[in-house]
Amino acid sequence: MSDTYFFGYGSLVNRDTHEFTETHSARLRGWRRIWRHTSLRPVAYLTVVPDPNTEIDGLIAPVPGHDWAALDERESAYDRVAAAHQISHTLPHMPEIAVYAIPEGRHSGATETHPALLSYIDVVVQGYLREFGETGAQRFFDTTDGWDAPVLDDRADPVYPRHRSLHPDERAFVDDQLRARDIRLLRR
Repeated sequence: MSDTYFFGYGSLVNRDTHEFTETHSARLRGWRRIWRHTSLRPVAYLTVVPDPNTEIDGLIAPVPGHDWAALDERESAYDRVAAAHQISHTLPHMPEIAVYAIPEGRHSGATETHPALLSYIDVVVQGYLREFGETGAQRFFDTTDGWDAPVLDDRADPVYPRHRSLHPDERAFVDDQLRARDIRLLRR
């Protein structure tokens, strides 16, 4: 059976949020991140959409037990898209790699009633800071669209189930990036 991997571009980048032990830095060409809402839950999802002019950093991880069905179930809002030909990595071989994306027509823009979660943004940015440094975390913000969406400030009582506490420097970085984009925070 050939190696099977998936590319993570959100919370997977924060190694404290999962038990995937064999993860590797990677870069996905031809996609960019965007905040979107679906009818599946009341908050915005982070997804990717095709963009031939963008590359995004992330991590690849082996599909546990080569069980795509279990991973597809966990990522049920998303479609699995073959992407090995668009991913650069340091593995010595060329495994099958997929990225999960919410297909066009099954999502809409985030709104005040369907905001992004600050607890989720914190987790993602903490991962990017640790994996790719401040430059990489800045690239995360620069290669993500949908920042016009409101963000629910749930830090005091996190909604995101795999939330993490941030070091004061990490928190300041996130807050500075949100302020620089004039993002509207909704209080809980």
